[in-house]
Order: sequence, then C-alpha cells, then structure tokens
Amino acid sequence: MKESLYGELTVIGMKGCEKFADRVDYYLKEWRRHGGEATYLAHVDCPRFGSGEGKAMIKESMRGQDVYIICDMFNYGVTYKLHNMVVPMSPDDHYADLKRIIAAIGGKARRITVIMPMLYEGRQHKRTARESLDCAMMLQELVNIGVSNIITFDAHDPRVANAIPLSGFDNVMPNYQMIKALIRAVPDVVIEPTHTVMISPDEGAMSRCINYSSSLGLDIGMFYKRRDYSTIVNGKNPILEHKYLGQELEGKDVIIVDDMISSGGSLLDVATQLKQVYGCKRVFNFATFGLFTDGFKEFDEAYEKGIIDKILTTNLVYRKPEIYTKPWYVEVNMCKYVSYIIDTLNHDNTISELLKPDKRIAALLEKHKADLAEQGQMAIKFDS
Repeated sequence: MKESLYGELTVIGMKGCEKFADRVDYYLKEWRRHGGEATYLAHVDCPRFGSGEGKAMIKESMRGQDVYIICDMFNYGVTYKLHNMVVPMSPDDHYADLKRIIAAIGGKARRITVIMPMLYEGRQHKRTARESLDCAMMLQELVNIGVSNIITFDAHDPRVANAIPLSGFDNVMPNYQMIKALIRAVPDVVIEPTHTVMISPDEGAMSRCINYSSSLGLDIGMFYKRRDYSTIVNGKNPILEHKYLGQELEGKDVIIVDDMISSGGSLLDVATQLKQVYGCKRVFNFATFGLFTDGFKEFDEAYEKGIIDKILTTNLVYRKPEIYTKPWYVEVNMCKYVSYIIDTLNHDNTISELLKPDKRIAALLEKHKADLAEQGQMAIKFDS
C-alpha cells in the first residue's frame, strides 16, 4: 500500500450512523496508530427549526480534506420536531441532510466520497410508462454538487451507475461477511453441492444468487413470481404465486439470497414452500438490508413453525433494537470492511481485492471443512 495519502482523512457520520462511524474511526485509529484523543470524525450537526426546515453545520475546516460521508437513508429511528409533533426521518429527509452537509463543506474538500449502503430510491431505477427516475436523478445531483465517488452495497440494480458514467461508482457485495457469519451461527452447516443449494426468490435476484454460488461452488434454484400487473398495492404489483425451477431439494439446506427484506411476505412464502412442499432440511436467508417494514410478528410465527431457521442481514441500515432478541436473527457486522475501504481509498490504492473476496472465501471454506472433519473424527473416537 502507498504510504502517501490522497488528502488528510475526515469521516462524517450522518444522523443515525454515529455508532457505525465511531466503530469505523476505532479501526482507522488502530491501524494508523492514531493515539491520544485524536479522531478522524468531523463534528457535524443538522438541526431543524420548529417548521421542519433544517440546516447543516460543520465545526472544523474541511479545506484540503479527503472526506468520507457515511449515511443511512432508511433510518426511521431518527426523529425531529415538526409543529410540536415528533416525526421520524424519511429517506427524503436524510437525503436533504446529506446535500446540506455537502453544501456546508462549500467546495473546500479535496475529494468527497459518499458511502450510501442502500441507495436512496434504489428500487426506482427504471422507468415504466410515465414515472420518475429517482435513483438516477439522485446520483447525477450528488456528482453535480461535488461528490467524486459513490460507494454502495448490493445495489438493487447496479446498472443505475450508467446515470453517472464519468464518475466513481462502486457496488460492494458482502459475500465474505455473510458466509463467515453463517458458519459462526450454524457451525454444522456443510457448504457443498450435495448438502446445500442457493435459491433465488425471483428472477431479479438471479445475478446475485449466481455471484454467491460461484464463490461457494453450489448449485442454484429459482422461484418465478407470477404477479398481478393490473393492480398496484403499496407501490408494487401483488404476487399471485411463486413457482420453483430447479433440482430436487429433499433433505438439503437452502440459502435464499436477496438484496433486502422489506415486509418479508415474499421471503416467508418461498420459505414455506421450500419446507412444506420441497422438503428442505433448513432454510437460511442472506439479505444485505433488513428493513422489516411490517415488524417481526410473522417472522416469529414462521420460526416457531420451523419455516425459517436463520435470517442474516448486515448492520448497514437501521433495525429496531428488538431484533437482537430474536433467535432467528444473525447480524453481519460491516464496520471493519467499510474501514478497509476507506483506508485503501485514502491511500489512493485500488479496492479490487476488497471487491472480489473469492480467495478469502475459499480459505474460509477450507478451514470450515477441516474443522468439520476434525469434529467428525473426534466424535468417532468418542463413540469408540
């Protein structure tokens, strides 16, 4: 790694990202031996007036800094007062605050990188009839007001990067962290084709599923969503049924892969079929973002009925603290990985190795296979 820095490092954690940014700052200080009371975090604030209007304030100079802004567009746990009412911040509110911070920097920074794990309006990435293209507009707006790089995780459709072809856009996949967390949570899982199958819950998630299966050497199955395109409910066409396409699943573990869990109805429907119709042994779910917009009741019921076994989501977006009490939930911590990305980019080095963790995944699987073999030998000796 180069020793010289692109610029003095500054990290900004937007509202709701303070704990995540603190942890990123901890790793950066550890690696760089940044001692004493020093920090890479900038002191910022986005206060609001009683009318709901806001502004951004930065407490120190940003001149010549290499700035990394960490933001969570979906943190409804942050609230503000509007006409004496407590209002949760919407994605639009978070996006407005992000632009305010960039405006407060005032063009003085040497470079601005926005780390937006779940893209604002990422699901509104293509036009059907007379519709807005919100995600593309957002990317162009950020570039126009001075952002050099945008880093996101598991974009709903990474082709949205075509909106800013001359600017930096990196779509990061959390494959290694997901697999590592699964092995820790379920030590007896056997990640081999004869025991485990990757499942895409719909045709849209197929490329994501292929990405995982290529790293793990597993076969793939897919569910096809038959939708009612004559109606729109909660902004989308309702699903009439799921049809499975793939090999036999009897007695096997399956891993359902998707970018997000919104209400979770689609996931639970697929999981129910996998268990009750196709006879799967266990059902695990990898979802980069766990929104759980309708709460946890249906997931609790599905777990009690044996429909789901483990659901793994990252800590890149806000989840209610209640989720940590759920026996079916596993958090995938991404703080260290984000710290690696920031540290590498600040040294103006390539992040290709971080974006393609195949070697690390292979090493992890080899170690896990060896551990399983050793446990098997120990069991044989014990029995004898």
